Amino acid sequence: MDITGSELFVKALREEQVDILFGYPGGQAIDLFDALYGQRDIKVILPRHEQGLIHAADGYARSTGKVGVCLVTSGPGATNLVTGVATANYDSVPLVCFTGQVTTNLIGNDAFQEVDIVGITRNICKYAVTVRNRQDLGKIIKKAFFIARTGKPGVVVVDLPKDIQSAYGEDTYPQTIDVRGYKPSNTVHDGQIKKAIEALNQARKPLFLIGGGVNIAGAGKEMRQLAELTGMPVVTTIMGKGAIPTSHPLYVGNIGIHAGYAANAAISECDVLFSIGTRFNDRITGKTDTFAKNATLIHIDVDPASISRNIAVDIPIVADAKKAIEILLKKSNRLDCKDWLKQIMAWKEAYPLTMKSKGLTPQRIIEEINQSFQSAVVVTDVGQNQLWATQFLELDENRQLLTSGGLGTMGYGFPAAIGAKLGNPQKNVIVICGDGGMQMNIQEMATAVVHELSVIVCILNNGYLGNVRQWQEMFYHKRYSGTCLRYRKRCESDCSKPGKSCPEYTPDFIKLAESYGACGIRVTQAEEIKAALRAAINNLSAPTVIEFIIDPEENVLPIVPPGSPLSEMIMEY
Repeated sequence: MDITGSELFVKALREEQVDILFGYPGGQAIDLFDALYGQRDIKVILPRHEQGLIHAADGYARSTGKVGVCLVTSGPGATNLVTGVATANYDSVPLVCFTGQVTTNLIGNDAFQEVDIVGITRNICKYAVTVRNRQDLGKIIKKAFFIARTGKPGVVVVDLPKDIQSAYGEDTYPQTIDVRGYKPSNTVHDGQIKKAIEALNQARKPLFLIGGGVNIAGAGKEMRQLAELTGMPVVTTIMGKGAIPTSHPLYVGNIGIHAGYAANAAISECDVLFSIGTRFNDRITGKTDTFAKNATLIHIDVDPASISRNIAVDIPIVADAKKAIEILLKKSNRLDCKDWLKQIMAWKEAYPLTMKSKGLTPQRIIEEINQSFQSAVVVTDVGQNQLWATQFLELDENRQLLTSGGLGTMGYGFPAAIGAKLGNPQKNVIVICGDGGMQMNIQEMATAVVHELSVIVCILNNGYLGNVRQWQEMFYHKRYSGTCLRYRKRCESDCSKPGKSCPEYTPDFIKLAESYGACGIRVTQAEEIKAALRAAINNLSAPTVIEFIIDPEENVLPIVPPGSPLSEMIMEY
């Protein structure tokens, strides 16, 4: 039986078991939305901006392990996805993004709302394609989902011209697909595993470095078992945090420019560094020629392009993290790490990760979140709020962290939390964000309200774009250029110190939340934190915004100065 391309699109979503579609309609996607009308098994979520839409799909995908699916129109609808495409692709999040397009005969003629979205996104996604023939539609959609979820997951963009949507053709949707030239690794090289185990058996100061690839592979349980079997200490990247419980005695902490002293010292002193699922980006390595300079480096990653790209390794292993760890569990031995662990614990005791300020501090807020939520999805935005969260948030198999790691996208947190709540309706979902990032996609409050999503929004309001302000304070002589969010026209252009005479903050987050139909709570004292979180937990049918008024010049410490080795940490300022 012949059906339209739009009807085949809906059939394909069903075949791929898509239950939630994040979509924003427009002229070149109207046929697709018409085909979705009245469907009961595919829930269409209408966010208030396409960037909010794709971040929500991202949060849904990260929190559920499913493919997130977007649908927007052509032109500005498509270009508004670009930041979200890059955000998700950097962090290996499986998304399939469908964009409407002008009819095939108008492509290239500068038609109304025509853009070459495939050309725009080709370098920031895993695969991008325009469907040119109706007969290829089913195969291309199948290919899109296959590529998005296999190997190193990523984003696929499928551009659908309007005439392809309305054209009739076969109703068949393929069950399998073979993509020429795309063969994700599904084996583990025995010889390289053997070399890795031999290196570990000779080590006196071995160390696991776990990246986001372990969490993406769903290998947390196996990673914990491997750490316990070998007795090796574990450090993580921000994206790898939670791969083993943060309360585990073998867990040291995050490494990188805002890590604890013990984690960075362990990297600098280890003699074998076994890394699984990380890209060795500059945020974790510091000065690259000093990174783990005394160590034999072993690196497991599903993406061969990630191995030895930033840091040259001695034993490369191209493999899925979970499959490789399962083999290591069968072949690894208990290692003698007692003295090494004793040294690491001494570093942790001598240089604890803590904030020395009194009163309402981010550490106290996050520690109260730890106490109040035994099971939750915690989403962060980007900036100081993200860094404090990754320092102090406790994670285990019941508490998950979502954050924009590779691209560092402000405005990610709140819409991603909406997507996470839609995918996990029975779980508490908390977003930790700054006052700057919250304003980038605050229009999504309407989305949360109309869908009765009890997302808990914790705004750490310091009146600044805090992370940049901290760098300006520490490395640019307190020249606070463009970072004060209290700035008014009457203010001096060279102000470098917040004071009592500063203008009122705009907006009033509590009134704004209430105008949307959400609950708003302002907290100014540490003693108020618990009650505010308890009130938010009890608000089951709408989002709750808790605005925490924190010190304008609170800094994230420790910090490794730009271009410095990890061993050169500023502990106090």
